[in-house]
Amino acid sequence: MKISGIRIYKTALPYIGGTYQWGAGNGFSTAISSLVVIDTDAGVQGCGEFTPCGENYMIAHSEGVEAFARLAAPRLIGEDPRQITRIERLMDSIVQGHGYAKSPFDIACWDILAKVCEVPVWMLLGGKLTDGAPMYRVVPQKSVEETVAELEAHRLSGYRQFQIKVGNDWVVDIERIREVVPLLKKGEKAMADANQGWRVDNALRVARATRDLDYILEQPCRTYEESQQVRRKTDLPMKLDECITGMHMAQRIVADQGADICCLKISNLGSLSKAQRVRDFFIENRIPVVSEDSWGGEVTTAAVAHFAASTPKEFLINSTDLMNYNTRSTGVGGPSVADGKLYATDQPGLGVTPNYDSLGDPVATYG
Repeated sequence: MKISGIRIYKTALPYIGGTYQWGAGNGFSTAISSLVVIDTDAGVQGCGEFTPCGENYMIAHSEGVEAFARLAAPRLIGEDPRQITRIERLMDSIVQGHGYAKSPFDIACWDILAKVCEVPVWMLLGGKLTDGAPMYRVVPQKSVEETVAELEAHRLSGYRQFQIKVGNDWVVDIERIREVVPLLKKGEKAMADANQGWRVDNALRVARATRDLDYILEQPCRTYEESQQVRRKTDLPMKLDECITGMHMAQRIVADQGADICCLKISNLGSLSKAQRVRDFFIENRIPVVSEDSWGGEVTTAAVAHFAASTPKEFLINSTDLMNYNTRSTGVGGPSVADGKLYATDQPGLGVTPNYDSLGDPVATYG
């Protein structure tokens, strides 16, 4: 089997809640999805997707997949997509870094391999160890009254974990945390996610002003080192997210005892292949993880669901249904949601096909 063609699609994904505000003054109303379809000479297709959480999320950019494809497609065509590690190493040799742009190509190859093996992707990632991943729901930066109302609406929809976006104004953030966290019911969890938004001094102010509450402090500062300054001076559980970019950071976190929970975004780690290795390393060292990605539609959510399903239940904190954050779709089929849990399909591959009616014509075609 050989790769015979590669197509790149782009589509706008409007946020279902209007404007999505996060971190230090960041926000967007529409995310731009890039979807990769890999065709083979055997008639088997695979797909993968990358969508940044707005154009200023970390170093990722919606044009990155197209730029990488121009360089990589001529080298990938003719290769066997079932050879996952060979494809991964080839892509890394073409461009150093920019893993988010490579991620949809890697996911598409996993999709093809699983279809050929006639098994779901979760089977190749280690088997189904979680049947129904608990989900969290994001509550973007809004007034306290709007935050409380949105939290209750999500609770009625079955969610039991909530990510409260903070990081813009530490004084307001203290108020939001102090008002919202006490509203949690038995069995519910809350994460206050600053998305790297606070300086160290302001993160410490927030932590000290809310230290009597039971919640998880998520990625308070821009760098790992700054977040560690905060961690050393608070007893709040800490979750790290944006700074987890690969195995080198995973090794530092384990050596430093630098986090209580680690959020694994597939594209931030560079591929499903790399994310699997990082996840297994964390679990080997008894650090629980979150299965997610930066944003996306049905195709991204399918990859996230398979990744979650193959994670041991006792080490999976949560996942999320990114497909339900948008008013448009990127795929047909894929995972399902019930009672606040995300279920990966048992169909071969990712179990999702591109929604060509929504995607329109490809922006680039190779082969």
